[in-house]
Amino acid sequence: MRTVKNPQMSLGQVDIADIEINLKSRDDIPQLLLGLQYIYTTPELRDRVFAILEQVIPYRSGQGLSEAERQQPADPGRGRPGLEQWKILVLGVLRLGLNTDYDRIHELANHHNTIRQMLGHSDWCDDTKYSLQRIKDNLRLFTPELFDQINQEVVRAGHALVKKKPNAGPTVRSDSTAAATVDHSDKLRGRCDSFVVETDVHFPTDINLLYDAIRKAIEESHTLAKHYDLPDWRQYRHNIRRLKQQYRRAQQLKRSTSQDENKQAVREQAIQQAHQTYLDLASAYLGKSERTLKQVLDRGALADETQPLQSYQAYARLLLDQIERRVIRSETIPHAEKIFSVFEPHTEWISKGKAGVPVELGLRVCVMEDHHRFVLHHLVMEKQTDDKVAVDMVTETRRRFPELTVTSFDKGFHSPANQKELKNHLEQVVLPKKGRLSAADQAREGSNAFKQLRHQHSAVESAINALEHNGLDICPDHGLYGFKRYVALAVVSRNIKRLGAILRQQAQAKEKRKRGPYQQAA
Repeated sequence: MRTVKNPQMSLGQVDIADIEINLKSRDDIPQLLLGLQYIYTTPELRDRVFAILEQVIPYRSGQGLSEAERQQPADPGRGRPGLEQWKILVLGVLRLGLNTDYDRIHELANHHNTIRQMLGHSDWCDDTKYSLQRIKDNLRLFTPELFDQINQEVVRAGHALVKKKPNAGPTVRSDSTAAATVDHSDKLRGRCDSFVVETDVHFPTDINLLYDAIRKAIEESHTLAKHYDLPDWRQYRHNIRRLKQQYRRAQQLKRSTSQDENKQAVREQAIQQAHQTYLDLASAYLGKSERTLKQVLDRGALADETQPLQSYQAYARLLLDQIERRVIRSETIPHAEKIFSVFEPHTEWISKGKAGVPVELGLRVCVMEDHHRFVLHHLVMEKQTDDKVAVDMVTETRRRFPELTVTSFDKGFHSPANQKELKNHLEQVVLPKKGRLSAADQAREGSNAFKQLRHQHSAVESAINALEHNGLDICPDHGLYGFKRYVALAVVSRNIKRLGAILRQQAQAKEKRKRGPYQQAA
């Protein structure tokens, strides 16, 4: 039976509200723990977050279950006690908030006293230990949608903490020398921008991707053949070594830089011959793997057993065709047909024109930050550019936070349609236009309100940098779903850390007021 948080305290356990957190520490852990402590000790906020955590239910597992049965959630009232959802949230927030791996979280969960108190363990009579695999399995139970719901509650709590006034209307300032301008100081002001979260992949070439696909097809074929007592794969390691030798020969041959056309032709012929030998060997192993797949299917293998092998075989066939077209037939492969990883197929080749960063391998993530430095909403962009998501980002953010009335963008989000549509959703749109400006555009972008908000837009780079320090520099989780879950958890973790930073600042300011002016001077 799985519970969100066991209300029954054990001997020696410290209540979460009474945990002493070092306010003077500049480490990240105290900020994260302060934010988590505030969530737990604020009754209304805790009730809403716990209601969301109750939806975290593992799927059924065990031998003898069909694929359809494995997709059904387990009964939370039956079976062995699982890890409490509160503990899962604490460990997940720490993982992304510290930008660390499961191994460090495993060590902290078992040996860090303050973190163990936040998890609900006593200091001297509770010897509960967490296994590494248990932590990994439970942190994968959350969904991106649940993290988004938790994030909304955290942001609203942060707005209340900084005494935000969501219902305050605009005020108008005017003087004798300047036209009246709208003061947005009491409104929720947003800043929107995108950045690339890299996937954990090596630099792709078609020949090294083919090596990855055939290598994994050989390994999967060996595993299935061993399970179903089939021949042909006893020397699978030797097969992989032979494949790698041919791959290295093809990889190391470089085109001639000589001006002599005869030398260029000789070198080009050598390159084609090396690639052809590599392709022939890879095709032979692929055919052998396809025969093994047919044999295991004939023996009643389940679809989920053979799905990885079929996936690698499909990638191998695609890459064999592309290498032959590129090297042997001297064709140009269209960018849309290329893949950049057989392990993370959602990876995109992104060139944003940054100095020193010619290309990034991953996915774009668009974020909306408010002027209190909370991330209101994010979007993982699959084969999309900034101008395609501007309206969606505003509408989705306003659905969560209707008090958003002003949003600033950079020029990458501009399009005539966006300029027109965003005016229907916002009171003030700060979207610079590309190219030459008309008289109307010059008047719009020359206004005091537009200039002030555009100058403040660059602060979103600080939010992006903070997210990158909260794990979004590179995503180690696998698959597109894992990528989205990882990004959503990073946003929640960042906002909880921001919540903790505000609490620490308020506590330090309160302590400073208590000391008085004379003690402060001393």
